[in-house]
Amino acid sequence: MTRPFVEIDRVSLRYGGADGTVALQGTTLSVAEGEFVAVVGPSGCGKSTLMRLVTGLWPPSEGSVIVSGQEVRGPLSIAGMAFQNPTLLPWRRVLDNVMLPLEVVQPHRRQLRAKRAEYEAKARDLLALVGLKGFENRFPWQLSGGMQQRVSLCRALIHDPRLLMLDEPFGALDIFTREELWAVLQDVWLAHKPTIILVTHDLREAAFLADRVCVMSARPGRIITERVILLPRPRSLSTTYLPEFNALTQELRDNISNAREAGKEMAHV
Repeated sequence: MTRPFVEIDRVSLRYGGADGTVALQGTTLSVAEGEFVAVVGPSGCGKSTLMRLVTGLWPPSEGSVIVSGQEVRGPLSIAGMAFQNPTLLPWRRVLDNVMLPLEVVQPHRRQLRAKRAEYEAKARDLLALVGLKGFENRFPWQLSGGMQQRVSLCRALIHDPRLLMLDEPFGALDIFTREELWAVLQDVWLAHKPTIILVTHDLREAAFLADRVCVMSARPGRIITERVILLPRPRSLSTTYLPEFNALTQELRDNISNAREAGKEMAHV
């Protein structure tokens, strides 16, 4: 049996010492290499905390996180990350923003001077893939929010990460731009097939993009149910109007509503 690429085993995290807030408790999740998994749940359930544990930005209080067979003990060089805020450097042009990880992550940092033309060509190809051909020399302030998020996605992919962690990457965008970027992200995933873990509040986004959706409980967070998405790929926006798609999002909504109510009951015990 093939070992999962990401293994989160009974992980707990407490903020603020022994009497602090328990954000995660007994959280277990496995993700296969090349799989696209979405994580949803009530606000404050620890979804973003889970992301930081997997990427090695925070250590767990209990349990273990294993990626590619190695226990995570610090920031992962094989991971790319994109967040709700694109955080592009305003003084760098689009092409230079995309190439930023190559200046930091080994072995690319050592090879950058010798392979600069090759890396630039790769960055241009990524920008073309997300519809930004011709925008390489623009500054971030010359781009719309949706275009900035496309640049952020390219930056997360430029160093060929085997793991892509996305924390509400489209949450600040209007619904039309968001839906357009769902298709872009699907194209990127189909072309490169990184393992993706997406945290989102948008149940339609989760159902449209993922192979599997995991629902978290109210805080302290843990995975309480999973739903495999069997919709064929590639998916188009017309998929979101199918009766089976609407039934799926309603099922996920009911799961989260139940988790929220269970959390309220626990808070009063």
